[in-house]
This record gives sequence, structure tokens and C-alpha cells, in this order.
Amino acid sequence: MKVPGLVDLQVEGYRGAEFPSPDLTKEDFVRLCRWIVESGTTAFLPTLHTVPEDLYKRNLSIIVSMLDTEELGSRIPGVHIEGPFISPEDGARGAHNAEWVRKPDVEYLSRMIEWADGKIKLLTIAAELEGAEELTRYAVEKGITVSLGHQMADEDDIARLVSAGAKALTHLGNGVPQNLGRHRNPIWAGLANDDLSAMMITDGHHLPPAIVKTFIRTKGIGRCIVISDGSPLVGMPAGRYRASGNDAVLDASGRLYNPHTGYLVGSSSTMLQCMNYLASLKLLSVEQLVKVGFYNPLKLIGVAPDSIPQGPEIVFDEQQNLFTICK
Repeated sequence: MKVPGLVDLQVEGYRGAEFPSPDLTKEDFVRLCRWIVESGTTAFLPTLHTVPEDLYKRNLSIIVSMLDTEELGSRIPGVHIEGPFISPEDGARGAHNAEWVRKPDVEYLSRMIEWADGKIKLLTIAAELEGAEELTRYAVEKGITVSLGHQMADEDDIARLVSAGAKALTHLGNGVPQNLGRHRNPIWAGLANDDLSAMMITDGHHLPPAIVKTFIRTKGIGRCIVISDGSPLVGMPAGRYRASGNDAVLDASGRLYNPHTGYLVGSSSTMLQCMNYLASLKLLSVEQLVKVGFYNPLKLIGVAPDSIPQGPEIVFDEQQNLFTICK
């Protein structure tokens, strides 16, 4: 069965290169994007995690200068900014550098929008931070979808941000400390809010099968979205690396983690691999898989499916329960 494609709302890099790199060039950007498309991702949002202000300015300018090209423009609807308005707490902050985390700041976001030429499509923030409501309203007015993540928010915090216009949860179940209160924590609070879609990293390392099943059953197919959270170590061999400002170990299983903290530092999987892991759990029909991997992400950021051009042809083999790229 031929499928329309796969859309990834969160990918930072591939084969040792990354969108937030201080050494990124236009040529690097094009090469990175081609690799991602060749890996089976039809359209995607280049993602910048928390970095210094001058690096946002530099790299956003480079990225958006290439989005008007015929090759990339229709495959890249915009940019995902994951930070810097996130929790400064260890665990909730994840692999983001504490030095560059900031409180919600409308003027700062306004500058980012200018550097990005209005092409920020998705913004991840923490719901509990002072000023998060004001920032969310401003972002929504500018056409940005706001997602909640890297946070320690409770139900009231999340409800306030939903009222302000937030629409999703960034990598639900991740970007939190290893140890949380049993009942009052940001995972349960986000899962219980019926107005928020849940983005999930289904690489086989970020979420165990029982949690994936619970998220899908609770949110429903219409509010679940698969993302890769692909790091610059996607496509690299097992070993020790320095990636996204972190010491990182990529083991043979594909698990990517900081050896000092034990926290994951993004995924080493492509969107295609994430979809195949989800397919292997046998929770969804092929039609449902296509919804969470293609239609739902586009709906979240307000992009029409027919605006996305055909990439490498992807088919789903129902006998093997597997997505493959036709060569």
C-alpha cells in the first residue's frame, strides 16, 4: 500500500550535522535536508533547541534564506523552536544548557520571529513559568502553534496555557525528571487535558510499549503525533560523541544518552524507523499509522496535506507490517 508520506515536527540533525550548530552554513543546511528527505521524511520542521541569542539570530537567518527555494520550500513549512522558555530544573530541562534557558519574554520572541522572517511554526515552552500565558497569546497571534514541554507544570498551569491557545505537548513522557510524584506530575496533567495533542518519540527507547499504548488510548488517534526528535547522531555508528553540547553515548541498540546524567539526549532514529517501531507494537491499523505520522502533524501546524510534494515513495507492507522506501 502506497502512503502519502511522513511528516516530522521535531528533527535537529543527521549524520553528525545539526541545525543549531554554530558552524552551520547554507550548504550544510541543504545537505542536511536532503539526507532527511532521503531517509523517508517527506516534510519536516528543522528544530533549534535552547542556544544563545546570537546563535538563534545567525542560524534562523540561514535557514529561512533557503526556504524560498523550489527544492526545500514545500518540504519545510517552517521552524520548530524548542526553548529557550523552558524549565531550568534538572531533568525537566533535559539536554538543554541551563545557561541559555530564559523566562518567557515577548520581546525576545518578537526578535526571533523577525530573524525567522515569520516562519516559526512551532514553539515549545513550559506552562508553569511566569509570563507563559502572555507569551502564548502573542505567539498564537503571530500564527505559531504553541506546544508544552520540558516543564514541571500541573493541571492548573496547563489549563491556563490551553485557554491562552496552546495546542500540544512536546514529546510527552520525556523532558521530565526520572523521579516524579505518583499522581501530580506534568505527564498525567498533560495526558488528562483533552484539548492537547500528544507528540510522542516512538523510537523504542524514549517510551516503553505500555506507555505508548496508554497515550494512544487516552488521547485517541486524532490527537496523537509521532516525532523522531532526531539528533545529529542519527545515521552514525555506535560510539562516544559530543552532540548538542552534551557528552553522548550511542550504544548498539540505538539508545542515545548522556553518560554523566543517564538522561537521553534525543533520538538516533529517523521518522521512518520511529513509525516502524510503532507499527511493530500492532496497536494501529495502517490508516491510523498514516494519520499519526502524516495527517495529524500537518493539521497541528495548519498545513494542507496537498501542499506537500511527493518525496521518496513510501509503501506499507501489510504482511511484514513495515514501512519501506521504494528505490
